[in-house]
Amino acid sequence: MHFQTFIDYLLLEKNYSKLTIRAYQSDLEAFQNFVKNKYDSTSIKKVNYPQIRTWIVSLVESGVSNRSINRKISSLNSYYKFLLKVEDINQNPLSKHKALKTSKKVQVPFSEEEIKTVLDELNFDDSFKGIRDKLIIELFYSTGIRRIELVELKLASMDIHNKTIKVHGKRNKERIVPLLNSVKETLQDYILVRNGLPEIKDSDHLFLTKKGVKIYETLVYRVINDYFSQASSKVKRSPHILRHSFATHLLNQGADINAVKELLGHTSLAATQVYTHNSIAELKKVHLKAHPRSLK
Repeated sequence: MHFQTFIDYLLLEKNYSKLTIRAYQSDLEAFQNFVKNKYDSTSIKKVNYPQIRTWIVSLVESGVSNRSINRKISSLNSYYKFLLKVEDINQNPLSKHKALKTSKKVQVPFSEEEIKTVLDELNFDDSFKGIRDKLIIELFYSTGIRRIELVELKLASMDIHNKTIKVHGKRNKERIVPLLNSVKETLQDYILVRNGLPEIKDSDHLFLTKKGVKIYETLVYRVINDYFSQASSKVKRSPHILRHSFATHLLNQGADINAVKELLGHTSLAATQVYTHNSIAELKKVHLKAHPRSLK
């Protein structure tokens, strides 16, 4: 069975990113394979909830996390809702399903000292790679953009004169993010070495490999992990932790949460509020230290 009509709907009507759509497609194909092997059926339109439940049990037994299972079921649920909408089925078999319980992920941001160590004390040489890698880290920490947003940045999105960048976020939502002076300087240095590459195969995108093609997500992850492993003992050292650090440090310094929400490209305030637990811890320290009734 093909899911092309549903995929087109996600792409054209829902404006989902290609990465999100790939995840949906992968989840649907995995369930289709399960149904084919277990029930000798080529269609997932006619399955019932007990059959889906059997798939959930098999995923649990395979060691798949509850969080990942919930995501897979969410993909399946979206597909059934679409089939209902186009009147291809009469009932959603997942209408009464309850998500599996998950433990809250604690995202520990890098400290300001760890970021200072990376940007001010580690060696970024004057090579193409050194300048590019420094710009990647500076952009993540100073703008809070997502990894896929950084990968997809275009040269034309850079407004060096006004010190802003245009970011295409989730569902193709566009936002303008300001640049710090220090990042502007690194950006100018990078554009010079980028233009000096022997061959440029992708002239549109800002970040390229040494071969002149657009960078990819695993390379970006590797850059962050490699540099921060020299300055931090934290288990997780990823672009998302830098985004997390950006939001947390801004809130710690008293930034308005609505402003941080806009900078991050969140559609709801609830998504931004997950970053406030560290800020509350910081506020407690300030409160304890400064309040006249506190025991010093």
